[in-house]
Amino acid sequence: MEQNSNQGADPIRHFFQWNEQMWSEMQRERLGDNPVTQALSELNSQDLAAFYESVASNPAHLFDVQMQWWQGQLAICQNAFGKSMGLDSTSIVEDPPGDRRFQYKAWKDEPNFDFLRQSYLHFAKSLMKTLDAIEGLSEPVRQRLAFFFRQTINALSPTNFIWSNPEVLQRTLEEKGANLVKGVQLFQEDLAASGELLKIRMTKRSAFVLGEDLATTPGEVVFRNDIFELIQYKASTESVFQTPLLIIPPFINKFYILDLKEQNSLVRWLRDQGHTVFLMSWRNPGKGQADIGFQDLIHSGTMEAIRVIEQITSEKEVNAIGYCIGGTLLASTMALYAARRMKPRVKSATFLTTLLDFTQPGEIGVFINDPVIRAMELMNDAEGFFDGRQMAVTFSLLRENSLYWNYYIDNYLKGEEPSDFDILYWNSDSTNLSAACARFLLRELYLNNSLSRGGEVRVGNFGLDLAKVKTPSFFLSTKDDHIALWDATFKGAGLLGGESTLVLGESGHVAGVVNPPGKNKYGYWTSDQRFEDAESWLAGATRAAGSWWPHWQQWATPYLGDQQVAAREVGSEEYPALMAAPGRYVQQTLPIEE
Repeated sequence: MEQNSNQGADPIRHFFQWNEQMWSEMQRERLGDNPVTQALSELNSQDLAAFYESVASNPAHLFDVQMQWWQGQLAICQNAFGKSMGLDSTSIVEDPPGDRRFQYKAWKDEPNFDFLRQSYLHFAKSLMKTLDAIEGLSEPVRQRLAFFFRQTINALSPTNFIWSNPEVLQRTLEEKGANLVKGVQLFQEDLAASGELLKIRMTKRSAFVLGEDLATTPGEVVFRNDIFELIQYKASTESVFQTPLLIIPPFINKFYILDLKEQNSLVRWLRDQGHTVFLMSWRNPGKGQADIGFQDLIHSGTMEAIRVIEQITSEKEVNAIGYCIGGTLLASTMALYAARRMKPRVKSATFLTTLLDFTQPGEIGVFINDPVIRAMELMNDAEGFFDGRQMAVTFSLLRENSLYWNYYIDNYLKGEEPSDFDILYWNSDSTNLSAACARFLLRELYLNNSLSRGGEVRVGNFGLDLAKVKTPSFFLSTKDDHIALWDATFKGAGLLGGESTLVLGESGHVAGVVNPPGKNKYGYWTSDQRFEDAESWLAGATRAAGSWWPHWQQWATPYLGDQQVAAREVGSEEYPALMAAPGRYVQQTLPIEE
């Protein structure tokens, strides 16, 4: 019996020794010389100093909040005592709506764990209430403190530690520590594959193979340069619409979010409606592409793609769909056509969760300030790129409990490798951003919001003015989007000079876009009223059940051409097929080997 007990204790002892060693090593080696971490730390110190100063000047507010905390904590103690004595005592602090951390039965049934859970949630609520009650803080400081308070609170959740998580404790006893040994292995593998910050796996790395499980719509790469590959998809109908369709994915992600499994693929659905679909697959830049900037993505990216499509199809216009920052690039391309007094090459423009006005950047705004951006520029210039793995962790921490700490618990404490999920596999397949492009994106778009003011963004000798873009547009935003806030995207639609149709989908930045009709999962809102503010627009909007995809197809009908033509062959004599879709660039994984 004693021998078995020792065998069970050894993995646990090994885990704690490893935990201390690995975390201290990561803190010292990975974060110590990181200029972004240093900049954030200095900024956080300044924000806390402003917070303490405001607290000192508002003692009455602070006293009220403290008294409420003491009274609440006393009630929790009485509640826990009653439970320990066997009394039928319902918890007085309930889990926040949507919080799934404390679903394990013991969190509410066992008095000690119920006391811990209630005390933690009560403290978390009281701390955020303190921040709300303090007067005299500027809004940017308050937003940054709210974000970092939340990060600290959720990092210290009792669910994240072995000794305070009843589910992990039970499993550790049952498996005699084998779960922790497996967790150590997974942690070490993730640490080795991470950049500056720990990137926790969300799905098995071997879960899918591109071209076999995902990105399977038949097509061919018909053009390639140093920036992108152009894929033309094979027609599935005998005739197709006259005007071809160009899809511009975000250049900070892999394109196959729009071509996942067959039943979830927007690319396949568009092809099956009768569109001749072309799609840009961006190169995953390394140090050798450090100087590729935003204007290169226009000249050698979108404009080049449109030129090649014209040569292949003999059509002088395209309908275009831009997703997220790909939509920002699409709008900038159209503005350059207008600035150069060229014929508009885009017949209709669709913007999926796209910001054109960056006044409200969402929660990522906590990183949008000059000290942090200067630090990012230093790090990116040294590397030649903004590491996509670090970008992925940053976006995950915007939803830390559902996209970070839950995987930390499952992977490292429970020793479970995550299940296969196509969207999370895509989310983990990160893409770098060239240093020059990252500088423009962070400073000119997010920090200075230059694109919203006509002529401030220049491409060569031409200033971009979105008001000169007269192309009709369709804006699809999503209600729960935390990356591109829906009211901010609708506000940006007003910068364009043409007629805009606004549609608000349910769910978030990805699931609200990848919403196939067959699933009938999320609905959407439409309204003919001019957008003034989110509350009044939504109050006057009409909700429709089902996917927004067929609604978009109906909207696009007037721009599809005067007639249908025979299904087009892939490529042309000048631009023959180079290789089968999904192509070469999408296969590049991080870190990039030069």
